[in-house]
Amino acid sequence: MKTLAAAAALPKVTRAGVVKLRLIVLDVGGTILEDRGDVVATLRTALGHRDIGVTAAEIAPWRGASKRSVIQHFVDQQSKKSATDRQTLGREIYKDFNSRLSRVYETVLPIPGAEDAIRKMLDDGYLVATTTGFDREIVMPIFQRLSWKKYFTAIVASDDVAQGRPSPYMIFHAMEAARVDSVTVVMAVGDTPLDLQAAGNAGVIGVGVLSGAGTVEQLRREPHTDILPSVDGLPALLNSKR
Repeated sequence: MKTLAAAAALPKVTRAGVVKLRLIVLDVGGTILEDRGDVVATLRTALGHRDIGVTAAEIAPWRGASKRSVIQHFVDQQSKKSATDRQTLGREIYKDFNSRLSRVYETVLPIPGAEDAIRKMLDDGYLVATTTGFDREIVMPIFQRLSWKKYFTAIVASDDVAQGRPSPYMIFHAMEAARVDSVTVVMAVGDTPLDLQAAGNAGVIGVGVLSGAGTVEQLRREPHTDILPSVDGLPALLNSKR
């Protein structure tokens, strides 16, 4: 496997003058980790515990967003408390959500073929990063358990940026960490409309995968070049674009 330092030295342009992709930014839940419905169920439980009732359908458009923002949205929508008290309630619910989800995600598994795909991309000379709607306290224990930290030049969580998806800031943060200065050499891959919207807002190539929350009809409506059954097919897609 090539080291990250070796991959970083790749030229930006091939001899034929075609821009060469350098950085592949992967979403986490539903893209490289299985989506078992745990996030929606845990959001509903944590909100419902504080008398904020939401349905899975109401949460669906928020899939891929910062979970802190999702919770605050529903608190602001339903609570009659003052703005300050709503912020306090949102923080309390979010703390409960993180605690519950951390326990649930102690058993979450990778998408079949995801780790092999990541290794293949590294072997082929790409830099690989991740972005996620989870805070760092959720995602880092998962990566430590799976021994995945070694694969990524950047692991960007929702609490690393001012605004999560569909804002482009997590992608830009990954580019900064990877020392990649042009959006033309970046591809972002995810399973939700918000993932592809963030890619479009960042000006990078967007690729959808059908292994998580988004349907093919939903993903087709967003900026993208390709939609794959899963990240397992990504190395072959990248090879076809060389």
